[in-house]
Amino acid sequence: MDLLQLRYFQVVARYEHISRAAEELRVAQPSLSRSIARLEADLGSPLFDRQGRRIRLNQYGEMFLRHVDRALAELDDGRRAVREARDTGLGRVRVASETLLTVTPLLGSFRAAHPRADVRLFQSNAEDMDRRLRAGEVDFCVASQPLAGAGLASVELAREEVLLAVPYGHRLDGRESVTVRELADEPFVTTRPGHWQRALLDRLFAAEGLTPRLSCEGDEPAASQDMISAGLGVGLIPAVSRRAGTESRVPVAWVRVDAPGCHRVLTLVWNRDAYLSEAARKFREFTTSRPFMTHRLPDARRDRAPRSVLARGHLL
Repeated sequence: MDLLQLRYFQVVARYEHISRAAEELRVAQPSLSRSIARLEADLGSPLFDRQGRRIRLNQYGEMFLRHVDRALAELDDGRRAVREARDTGLGRVRVASETLLTVTPLLGSFRAAHPRADVRLFQSNAEDMDRRLRAGEVDFCVASQPLAGAGLASVELAREEVLLAVPYGHRLDGRESVTVRELADEPFVTTRPGHWQRALLDRLFAAEGLTPRLSCEGDEPAASQDMISAGLGVGLIPAVSRRAGTESRVPVAWVRVDAPGCHRVLTLVWNRDAYLSEAARKFREFTTSRPFMTHRLPDARRDRAPRSVLARGHLL
């Protein structure tokens, strides 16, 4: 049994197809078949059930694969640790977030405190975050939706209210609060399924037995406030957006939503069994040892931007 055999077995087990595995590994199919046969002979047990040209991982193969995955992951982590220590000093930290502006100030502060750290940032929805974590493509996710599962650890970073943004001159402009039922006929600007804004919108409406009307759905949450300001609809925006600064705001009016659970919870999530570089460990300590956000929820009327303000705003 050698390392190459184990990697061959891992790929064949993933595809359960010799030809496809051979194509990915760029080896001849007969050579790959012989390698798997030698591995089975060494273990004294078949790892696949063969039915003509089809193969299926059997109970022994599934058992062995779990150990192979862990062993190869440890070796890959060891290579990464040596490479990162050699090339970057502290190593690399890779962070995924649903909206990049959520973590930009945090990562900027971290880089200022640890200039030798190599920081990589990825934009992902919840499903992609989960996949990236389990595949070892990222070290941390700053998630606005729950990521749960065996081996994942998390800590809450912030909890903030989510407000309704409406164009100036809208019938709700000037209102202190609004119920979900009052929004039943409003066209909503939101994100596609998989993003936290869409999940929250669907959940709030489902609680009232309603389905939201959509005027626009996209993959870039930061564009929502611009489209709302342009009159394309109303939308759910985190309260932090209205605190972005007068000069950078897109002019919209803010209304509180009278519904339980109309808030966003940010969590830092990581795979507790995965290797973390020194940079990643320092990032976790840096992030969890200080307030991530401390936002006072301002008075909607007093804090509204002048109607003449046309500067671009930010959605966090």
